[in-house]
Amino acid sequence: MTDTKQCAECGAFLPAYWPKGLCAQCALDGALDLSYAGSQVHQAELQTMAPAEVTPPGSGPEGSPLGSFGDYELLEEIARGPMGVVYKARQRNLGRIVAVKMILAGPLAGNEFVQRFRTESAAAAILQHPNIVAIHEVGVHEGRHYFSMDYVEGQNLAQRVGQQPLSAAHAARYVQLIAAAIHCAHERGILHRDLKPSNVLIDANDQPRITDFGLARRLDGNSSLTLTGQVLGSPNFMPPEQAGGRRGKVGRPSDVYALGGILYYLLTARAPFQADSLEHTISQVLSAEPVSPRLLNPSIPRDLETITLKCLEKEPACRYQIAQELADELGRVQRQEPIQARPVNASEKLWRWCLRKPVLA
Repeated sequence: MTDTKQCAECGAFLPAYWPKGLCAQCALDGALDLSYAGSQVHQAELQTMAPAEVTPPGSGPEGSPLGSFGDYELLEEIARGPMGVVYKARQRNLGRIVAVKMILAGPLAGNEFVQRFRTESAAAAILQHPNIVAIHEVGVHEGRHYFSMDYVEGQNLAQRVGQQPLSAAHAARYVQLIAAAIHCAHERGILHRDLKPSNVLIDANDQPRITDFGLARRLDGNSSLTLTGQVLGSPNFMPPEQAGGRRGKVGRPSDVYALGGILYYLLTARAPFQADSLEHTISQVLSAEPVSPRLLNPSIPRDLETITLKCLEKEPACRYQIAQELADELGRVQRQEPIQARPVNASEKLWRWCLRKPVLA
């Protein structure tokens, strides 16, 4: 008789490949309820730090196969960040190619990184959508946390753009699909909170696939946005309420803002806000207006500029309130139908500036 596994929290039956303990939903609830503790260095700052010393499991001399990791044969390293390393791998028992992400060993593998890693795997595991990278297995092997997911062979959106903006049609199509996927995540109660071009992969069928849910949180959760005075997320695409630490205002429109930032990037080949330091970038996010996309790329249709700038409004109430509204608007652009958004006129821009700068006003 086959030994069936059940969630220790809710009693739901677990898939055969799932590790013993909690189901994906209960694991997510537990991961997102835990407070981030201790000091944490901002993600953008960590990118400039030397990565921890990590030896791939079973690695040999240069040029030889990387070796084994549990049921996986590691074929090549495909990505590395401050928290983890990702390998292209072959899962032996199913004979398929997957991506395996494992937490880094060494001094950077502190409790906060384990927490973010658990959050990412648990959040993505409960989101089943063709435009979200699917999680296959979550576990711990030889003391190292890992999960396997779809292997997407292709570039991310940042690489796809490079120094050349995409056509309006391509940009609208990509963001429409991404927005619909994020709406699905929101309907499951998950905020991404770190949407940016490098976190969207483009597969062989030219479909965008969202990844990296390391900063995800529940829509009804109260997890912190700042730690020891530092901000979580990528400032170039971060909404003002997240950059300013206004926890109560972070919600669905916050991810809509980031989607607008991605659309801006695809149309102009630059982020809505960029500066020579983290502090200056956040200052721009909080108080400056983005340069009009059509000033940077005159070929952008006016309706697409209007949609982009509506997403990038400082006040969440002025944006599209749900990601599906943005997806619907982009669908109208592609069908050459009238959009519902209207450009902000000069007097309204002045009034909003006065509200943000009452002393100067």
